[in-house]
Amino acid sequence: MDLPFGIDFGGSGIKGAPVDLEAGDFAAERQRIPTPQPSIPEAVAQVLVELLGRFSSSTGPVGITVPGVVRHGVVSSAANIDDSWIGTDADALFTEATGRDVHVVNDADAAGLAEVRYGAAVGRKGLVIVTTLGTGIGSALVMDGLLVPNSELGHLEVDGHNAESRAANSAREREGLTMAEWADRLTTYYRTLEKLFSPDLFVVGGGVSKDADQFLPLVDIETEIVPAKLRNKAGIVGAALYASEGGG
Repeated sequence: MDLPFGIDFGGSGIKGAPVDLEAGDFAAERQRIPTPQPSIPEAVAQVLVELLGRFSSSTGPVGITVPGVVRHGVVSSAANIDDSWIGTDADALFTEATGRDVHVVNDADAAGLAEVRYGAAVGRKGLVIVTTLGTGIGSALVMDGLLVPNSELGHLEVDGHNAESRAANSAREREGLTMAEWADRLTTYYRTLEKLFSPDLFVVGGGVSKDADQFLPLVDIETEIVPAKLRNKAGIVGAALYASEGGG
């Protein structure tokens, strides 16, 4: 079978599975290998070889998420990964290491693609902004199904602060904010995005989205805002989808 394969590269684990693009779901149980330390590109490439070797049924293209800016397969930022990634042509490195057609994509962009194709934004026209609220704030801009990559809207300056330093879920946990207090900060953040982009829909992902009923109704904005549906599957599914369509 020529199923595409999605890989979610995180700080503690590298997770992957073949993906059924008809269903928008895993075609086999996801496998996880601890992220090597240091997580330099060459070490991660060896993990990819091992991970792919566990799934003989998948022979299609491979997509891998990276927590950084990716331009045409070249990683150009490394906020939460080893600095050696900066300037690395990850598409070329991983394609050579695995013997497969590999395409690297920003992790939030992968989640955004998955939510638009299979999740909370299916069938929605116009501009959809997908945000992931976690350690930082990831973002994806998708216009009529077309990804505008590397938006990095978590790093906007809002009220003199880097937005994610005050509005990410990590800020809520670090400062012991109530959901209502956090929702006030999210209101400020999403109103800023409204002013800049006038989107048709916000989709909110990240692990905390499972508790969306506790904070999203308190976010006071004009734009419709809904929780993500794919949750921890979004990165792998979106990466496989991105790779199957030839990357960027």
